[in-house]
Amino acid sequence: MRRPLLLVGLSVALVLLCLVAAGTGQVQVPPAEVLGSLLHRVRLDVGPLPSAPHGESALWVVRFPRVVLAVIVGAALGCAGALMQGVFGNPLAEPGVIGVSSGAAVGAATVIVTGVATLGGWTVAAGAFLGGLAATALVYSMSRTGGRTEVVTLVLTGIAVNAVAGALIGLLMFFGDADAVRAIAFWQLGSLAQANWAAVGVTLPCAAVGIAIAAATARRLDLLALGDRSARHLGVHVERLRLAMIGVTALLGAAAVAFTGVISFVGLVVPHLVRMVAGPGHRLLLPASALGGAIVVVAGDLAARTLVDYQELPLGVLTAVVGGPCFFWLLRRTRTRAGGWG
Repeated sequence: MRRPLLLVGLSVALVLLCLVAAGTGQVQVPPAEVLGSLLHRVRLDVGPLPSAPHGESALWVVRFPRVVLAVIVGAALGCAGALMQGVFGNPLAEPGVIGVSSGAAVGAATVIVTGVATLGGWTVAAGAFLGGLAATALVYSMSRTGGRTEVVTLVLTGIAVNAVAGALIGLLMFFGDADAVRAIAFWQLGSLAQANWAAVGVTLPCAAVGIAIAAATARRLDLLALGDRSARHLGVHVERLRLAMIGVTALLGAAAVAFTGVISFVGLVVPHLVRMVAGPGHRLLLPASALGGAIVVVAGDLAARTLVDYQELPLGVLTAVVGGPCFFWLLRRTRTRAGGWG
């Protein structure tokens, strides 16, 4: 009973928030007219159309692609955080903390500076994927000691990888031209300002495939939570599962940051909040975290473009302002439960 209720509640909240977000901006469109525009587009003549001048264009050219991309990015980050915490078996893992997002940003920035366009519109996403995969593999390999992953080593290695990635981004900005510098600065701040239907078309299949694979492995992730030895006795190939999920996390991280830049802490905080309600089972935790991440990013983007008149705050800065204190709280809570790191 708890599973359908939670998922239905999150889904309804997400739909209502999307209707409000799509109608909010310089051209105000009431939620009923936003819904009416959607229904008329699918040939259902129900509900009013936007009455404001240029309301229809504002919705379909600017607002809808931005809201849809926010949903995809939030779902990818929320699912990636829950997946990574399950794979590593610790509550401090998330794509941003252990360097996946910054590694993906380095990959994308390298593509921007070098001007490589081998895969057309997919080139930046491919560069972000390779960068995120390399950062994840580096952190994972350096955190393994005696056949297990240490929490402190994982976090400290992630900090080091983030520092190195920041230095590499600085070098790329130094050698890049003015356009490249502006594009890389966009990565560092994080924003949905450049959302469009083309970006949605590239990001959606990556996130959908990643979330589907993660959901299909929910039972094996539950078994992995019992410990490596117990999971092996129950038929789980632990190392193969971890490597596969690292690839899925890199895919989700790349999909999230490919067109929006680094948006930190969503994958860390949302799974924890969901776990307090849903419990540790991944069959509920993964889809609920995806829905919760989508709600957080849509709400954060709405706040970023409406808190200050005629200006837009960087979304990545807003999520860091909220997520940073949450990370400190989780760090102290985990340390207290573990009885200290020493």
